[in-house]
Amino acid sequence: MRGITKTFPGVKALSDVNLTVRPGEVHAICGENGAGKSTLMKVLSGVHPHGSYEGEILFQGEPVAFKDIRASEQRGIVIIHQELALVPFLSIAENIFLGNEQRGSARGLVDWNATMRRAAQLLRRVGLRENPQTPVADIGVGKQQLVEIAKALSKEVKLLILDEPTAALNDEDSATLLDLILELREQGIASIVISHKLGEIRRIADTVTILRDGRTIETLTVREHPGDTPELSEDRIIRGMVGRDLDHRFPDRTPFEGEHSTALEVSGWTVRHPVDQQRKVVDDASLTVRRGEIVGIAGLMGAGRTELAMSVFGRSYGRYESGTVRVAGREVRTRTVPAAIDAGIAYVTEDRKQYGLNLLDTINRNVSLASLSELARYGVVDEHRESSVAERYRKSMNIKAPTVHEQTGRLSGGNQQKVVLSKWIHADPEVLILDEPTRGIDVGAKYEIYTVIDKLAAQGKAVLFISSELPELLGMCDRIYTMAEGRLTAEIDRADATQEVLMRHMTRNRS
Repeated sequence: MRGITKTFPGVKALSDVNLTVRPGEVHAICGENGAGKSTLMKVLSGVHPHGSYEGEILFQGEPVAFKDIRASEQRGIVIIHQELALVPFLSIAENIFLGNEQRGSARGLVDWNATMRRAAQLLRRVGLRENPQTPVADIGVGKQQLVEIAKALSKEVKLLILDEPTAALNDEDSATLLDLILELREQGIASIVISHKLGEIRRIADTVTILRDGRTIETLTVREHPGDTPELSEDRIIRGMVGRDLDHRFPDRTPFEGEHSTALEVSGWTVRHPVDQQRKVVDDASLTVRRGEIVGIAGLMGAGRTELAMSVFGRSYGRYESGTVRVAGREVRTRTVPAAIDAGIAYVTEDRKQYGLNLLDTINRNVSLASLSELARYGVVDEHRESSVAERYRKSMNIKAPTVHEQTGRLSGGNQQKVVLSKWIHADPEVLILDEPTRGIDVGAKYEIYTVIDKLAAQGKAVLFISSELPELLGMCDRIYTMAEGRLTAEIDRADATQEVLMRHMTRNRS
């Protein structure tokens, strides 16, 4: 890719970007949110067609001008987006060949025997043992990612593009996917991987290209030959991404000067699964968070962390069985989300795209969602005041958008997360529950969000911080609860907490 420039109304997303990928190479693209990584790949794959950008693309030595994604796939370039493009109610086989059906001898009919036979071969190639007739909705996200790769292999892929392939996966599924990418490299298939997980990049990448503010900053060699020890440190990649050294991954903590009284107390909280009511997803959980304190919850996938948070926040998950919630010493009834908000509780969901934001609406309307009554006069929202509030947060939170009237869905993941935080900060809660607040965003945006969280704690807010990244919990929290199989298994002070100690308690069973 040579001299690629792409402009959207009001913003230049790419400016004279260059990228070279060799056959059979794993090439990583790194950069902060909004650096232009996904836009560049959409140009390469024909999502942004030829003519909508400046510059040229050469593939296998020949100039190409893709008018759409089908044209790029016909040449062997296949992109797998962060949001998987699978139809949940179709089978694995139907998804693999969707739009590329195996034609039978009779005109217009699908050869289902050939479809199932070929799908089974492709599933074996990516390490899946599932029946090809299994509905995609019945397999986990990690296996769905492998189905996407099987789908790419069905198109005789030569260059595979993966946008944040492990963002929604647990450690085991991530390891399986990364091993598969390395296997494909051995088969001569080149891969471009966009990822914020620098440890994964060092594990699989041969080369890294760093983008910043829509420009190519540098291309670095991770290892000279496959199997070599990585020569590139995470700190070196970070310096290229953010344009400065991050000597400290976490900001210095400003202590809260007021009284550290208990802000949130959850006692005997028990919740059953919404469908399988024999199963307790939260079992007799009790915890406290004081004013000015950041308290973490650590646990493996399925431990019940999100279920605990959502059920406390307006009983928005599962079937409540027992337990009490107190805010500032006063027992509160949080039967609904509005009741939880009125009680002074806010919840930043782990799934900002589905539950945290209206992606079709503008920044200012998203920021005001949790506090419409405060911005209304006689039941009608004061739009001028709404925009003024949003503009204040756009500047203070460093949201990269030309105006507050920009559609939220156009923003990068990190900037979307800042909009979610702005929404809840403006609601002025006593307790802020943060569920994976930095998932899928880069180290620079993480640092900015950490700074916001520290400021909230310094103002006396109580913060309950859920994260799958143990270094993040160790770097941010005053105390950490561990959770396994729906139960809180330990409470550990920051001074006594290590990754090993946390993992030991996170893997404790009920006995």
